[in-house]
Amino acid sequence: MPVRSRARPPTVGAVHDDELTVTADQVRALVADQHPRWRDLPVRPLPHRGTDHALFRLGDDLAVRMPRIAWARDAADRERDSTGRLSALVGVEAPVPVAAGRPGHGYPWRWSVVRWVAGSTPSRPTVELALDLADVVGRLRAVDLPGRRNDRRAHPLGDLTEQVAADADAVRDEVPVDLVLRAWAQSCAADPWDGRGVWLHGDLAPGNLVVRDGRLVGLLDWGGAGLADPAGDLGPAWNFLDAPSRATFRDALGDDHATWLRGRGWALRQALLQLPYYRTRYVPLADHARATIRAVLQDAGLTD
Repeated sequence: MPVRSRARPPTVGAVHDDELTVTADQVRALVADQHPRWRDLPVRPLPHRGTDHALFRLGDDLAVRMPRIAWARDAADRERDSTGRLSALVGVEAPVPVAAGRPGHGYPWRWSVVRWVAGSTPSRPTVELALDLADVVGRLRAVDLPGRRNDRRAHPLGDLTEQVAADADAVRDEVPVDLVLRAWAQSCAADPWDGRGVWLHGDLAPGNLVVRDGRLVGLLDWGGAGLADPAGDLGPAWNFLDAPSRATFRDALGDDHATWLRGRGWALRQALLQLPYYRTRYVPLADHARATIRAVLQDAGLTD
């Protein structure tokens, strides 16, 4: 059975049961009170592009990031510590924090004002984007700085088998569970990570890539940056690239087969984490998870 896509209307409104609704009026009031130098700049809400922040343009060159779910309430502090220094070393533009905000006007958490990164998310994979992504991943791995561990990409894959099986079973009406678990077993059988962490961005999904004129110029959402398995940033091979550009990405990085298999496992793990939760909450992300699972099965030789 192939991975099936369901026909559903786009998700609107809240994604999570307990998320906050943040209004432009709140943001205007917070900026005016805490950063009066920007009080006359227009504030414009932006459509959701992720799962945990509300975004607002502030004038032409800035944006305001407001955590809207509890698990993201410390994001402003994490991103302040990593975004600027890592993006500069890697040579990409990023929403570098330029000011911090405190709770107020009914909003309970810290928030941030960041630089606006001009461009768009990529509409299709290309060989050029595959090369750009490989260059960024390689540059990140070469960064020689101390940092925190990225616990989401630092486990032996086998430790996650029970949860992966449960997540696959929860969507067995859409995915071929036996094939998914065979692909997972291939990744778990690869030589394990040696434990020497390298820097990862931590969330190289298409929505966090910024392109101009078809080339990668920026990366968004650095809150997951940290030290972990180098395979942990191979996700674009399956969550964005097609077979030809995937091969280009792999060749450009030069990773061994075990690293590639672990990377495929991390991509599958992420997709199976997303699909059961978001398929009734955030249709674009659920569709993205389905496409990732299809790509993993294709790469594993488990499709017709």
